Amino acid sequence: MTLKQTPMKAKQAEFKDKEKPAQIRSSNIVAAKAVADAIKTSLGPRGMDKMIQDSKGEVTITNDGATILKQMKVLHPAAKMLVELSKAQDAEAGDGTTSVVILAGALLEASQKLLSRGIHPSRISDALLHFSTYALTVLEDMAIPVDLSDRNALLHSATTALNSKVVHEHCGLLAPMAVDAVCRLVDPAKDTNVDLNDIKIVKKLGETVEDSKLIDGIIFTQKTEAFGGPNKMEKAKIGLIQFCISPPKTDMDNTVIVRDYSAMDRILREERQYILNITKKIKAAGCNVLLVQKSILRTGVSDLALHLLAKQKIMVVKDIEREDIEFVCKAIGCRPVASLDHFTPEVLGTAELAEEIRAGSSKLVMVTGVQNPGRAVSILLRGSNRQVLEEAERSMHDALCVIRCLVKKRFLVPGGGAPEAELAVKVSSYGQTLQGMDAYCFRVFAEALEVIPSILAENAGLSPISTVTELRSRHAKGETNAGINVRKGWISNIVEENVLQPLLVTSSAVTLAAECVRSILKIDDIVHVIN
Repeated sequence: MTLKQTPMKAKQAEFKDKEKPAQIRSSNIVAAKAVADAIKTSLGPRGMDKMIQDSKGEVTITNDGATILKQMKVLHPAAKMLVELSKAQDAEAGDGTTSVVILAGALLEASQKLLSRGIHPSRISDALLHFSTYALTVLEDMAIPVDLSDRNALLHSATTALNSKVVHEHCGLLAPMAVDAVCRLVDPAKDTNVDLNDIKIVKKLGETVEDSKLIDGIIFTQKTEAFGGPNKMEKAKIGLIQFCISPPKTDMDNTVIVRDYSAMDRILREERQYILNITKKIKAAGCNVLLVQKSILRTGVSDLALHLLAKQKIMVVKDIEREDIEFVCKAIGCRPVASLDHFTPEVLGTAELAEEIRAGSSKLVMVTGVQNPGRAVSILLRGSNRQVLEEAERSMHDALCVIRCLVKKRFLVPGGGAPEAELAVKVSSYGQTLQGMDAYCFRVFAEALEVIPSILAENAGLSPISTVTELRSRHAKGETNAGINVRKGWISNIVEENVLQPLLVTSSAVTLAAECVRSILKIDDIVHVIN
């Protein structure tokens, strides 16, 4: 009896094993779609904001897709892939982090439909690769070339990126700041990238976002160590030292036993003479503003040294972080000095003015009018509370990234769901020229692309069905620039409304979303490793 049942059990096990890959794939798609659904209400200028509370009770208010996903505790491995996708889009383009996740979610839903019809995942994956390649050619055909000397075009793209942020009412101030900051760093003739580390964003609580400004120079968050010394210096000669102006220490722990007052006096006299010699050499080099790198081994500048430097009318800013040294040197044109012997007039930077300014309840040191400025600028951001200040920083970063995209690839495309609607029409018509399985896949992918205009319309309080239907009809008639005008509540020529975004934002979103969906489709099992 037992022998007869054994083949039946083997058959059942075999049948279950065949079902497993489909169940794993379905589980991955459901988990990834849940992440996309969580942030879809944040898309567009009328999108909602999310309030995120961390384990320490600190609150973040934002509608930036990358920030929301970074702070979410995602456990499912496939859902984590969408979080990584958002980070990849943030690194590549800086904007479109919400769109790329929503697009990936829509393509996964389309793939689930195809899987339910019995189409093999490898065939769907190949069709997705074909689709993303064709989509890039369509986007390049509808792109508008831009010249980096055309400030208005850059402003329109930066404003479009800022319009969907919490601080969108300040885009008239933040967009020009972002454009001017990047334009000061690039040479339009030869540069094809911008290092955003050359733009230092300093946040200071107090006043409002409108009081933010672009500084053609550098800002230090430390205050001057006055001790009766100057806190404003015109015709500044700036030196940056990496050695300490304090009594030296031995290489090992030691104890000095002083038995009488004369020995103590001699120690103090020697210490004073040692520090006085250092300060005299600094003064002899012509330095009147001294920047001191932060020291972890001993005190960077002793109280006696500060007193002697103040008497010699040298302004001191100490505790400059090690990672800021490169930026300081680039901005001021000075060289860091690790030894007193090398402290000469040649290593000093020159500026018109170095002064201490009050910012809210704290103080800052600002250096302006640098004579030989490197390619580095600073932005001082103000805000009435911490949430606004942090969101202003994120928004400024996105605006800077958008201008960087235009330096990398100098083309603009219309916003307002126009590229996705154009892609949907072109992909659908191209699919009709294909044969076999690809034709069916392309038709389903074309429908998936319409999810972006649909959510844009829904978030703006419009009817998604009628809006997307009209948009599809306008694009089918050849109106490439027709998009959803959320301010007026209808479809219009979005280029005339100056709603423009870099080509790189849309093209990288399509490419990265397709790659992520292909990776998820290829997974047929999850193996848990227990240490």
